[in-house]
Amino acid sequence: MDVPAPGAAATPSTPAGDSTKDRGKVMAYISWVALALMTTSSVASLRPSPTMAVYGLASIFLYVVPALVFLLPTSLVSAELASGWKGGVYNWVSQGISKPMGFLAIWCQFAMTIFYYPSLLGFVASTLAYVINPELASSGVWTAIVIMVCYWTGVWVSSRGTSSVAGLASGGLIIGTLVPGTLLVILGVAFLGQGNPSAAPMTVDNLLPAWAGLSSLVLIVNNFLSYSGMEMNAVHVSSLRNPGREFPRAMFLAMGLVLLIFILPALAISWVVPAEQLSLTAGVMQAFDAVFAEFGTQWLTPILGIMLVAASLGGMLTWLAGPSRGLLLISRQEGYLPPFLQRLNKHGVQQNILVTQGAITTLIALAYAFIPDVSSAYWIFSVITTQVYLIMYLLMFVAAVRLRRSQPDHPRGYRAPMLLTLCGVGFAASLAALLIGFVPPSQFGSGSVGFYLLVVAGGALGLGLLVPFLFYRFRKPSWKLAPAEEESVA
Repeated sequence: MDVPAPGAAATPSTPAGDSTKDRGKVMAYISWVALALMTTSSVASLRPSPTMAVYGLASIFLYVVPALVFLLPTSLVSAELASGWKGGVYNWVSQGISKPMGFLAIWCQFAMTIFYYPSLLGFVASTLAYVINPELASSGVWTAIVIMVCYWTGVWVSSRGTSSVAGLASGGLIIGTLVPGTLLVILGVAFLGQGNPSAAPMTVDNLLPAWAGLSSLVLIVNNFLSYSGMEMNAVHVSSLRNPGREFPRAMFLAMGLVLLIFILPALAISWVVPAEQLSLTAGVMQAFDAVFAEFGTQWLTPILGIMLVAASLGGMLTWLAGPSRGLLLISRQEGYLPPFLQRLNKHGVQQNILVTQGAITTLIALAYAFIPDVSSAYWIFSVITTQVYLIMYLLMFVAAVRLRRSQPDHPRGYRAPMLLTLCGVGFAASLAALLIGFVPPSQFGSGSVGFYLLVVAGGALGLGLLVPFLFYRFRKPSWKLAPAEEESVA
């Protein structure tokens, strides 16, 4: 996941369209190619490339499999839900299962960002280090400082209701993904063309990852996070002239483009940087630094670093207030959060939620200073982010099946083919990824397995299940703050 469709998840009241008439009234039609490009821009990123570069040629397999068993089911199932029910994942799960489960779903959509920002900004810190001093890339203290400064600056900007940053994410695809990614692949090919040997073997025998027990495949979990966010792009299905025929085309094209953007840079990194030297946070910059040194243009490394940092920070700003806004609106209607967290500042921004989230993010950032290996900390936070988000997907797949059975005649602009099969595959893949996340990866090295399990289980289960349960258990009627006329959101 790069920054999923900025604004798409910001409000659960985003119209999905209930019929063909709604589609014509809400917005102009868009082509399926345009939708494919929109989807690509919101999913594709260079950030996960170092994680898969560790596997070399096998990264192709590790990207394609999650695309088939997770990305495709998620895209088609969420498209049916979005074309039939307004209100986003909260309303889908509320009607398909129950309101408490709807709250859990939207909570997880928000809560995953608590660990997502430290992992995103950990990448920013390592990238920025190559602009200042590459040795800082392995410093936990440096990483912690950058995370705290960047996050709190983002909160300050967002709390002032600034809308001028909204265009930053769209430019991020070009500035921080397409240009650096294309350049990295071209330079990687030129590197091999100069007669340099590939750091990773590129033979047919290496197409599948080496099997060294379950832990050897744990890094595949990271790809579920890379592909997540499709339920937010699904709201655009109602803008197609013929959703039944055009949406699958758009998704298959987007999947092909996303795979290219993910796989080719990962391969280029594996050609240049040996797996044992690769940093999961600074791998992109390690590769650029190595190929630029090969061609005597190492002065370009800081420029590429600034481009990657600018794109990541722009995406963070446009995404920062989105999930918390959706949680706020639902909580004001149903009384899920205490009034303190529901208060708005003079700009109409949920500042108390952002500040509370920031306090937790600060504590997480400090963990970088105490976990010796920055790559290990980055991986742990990425796993927690993925697992919390996967809870939401499990609920979404169940809700989709139940809605097809309980409301078969409800108007839908798009009906997913073989829905039961898609949901079964997606649910099984999501559950497997969630469980595998508790297994320390083979790349975790000599780190304590007990410590890994404690942090991952505490973060994923505590934040994803215990906290929303406590909010729901101790809710009070006085926590409902929304006037009656606003309750149409749900």
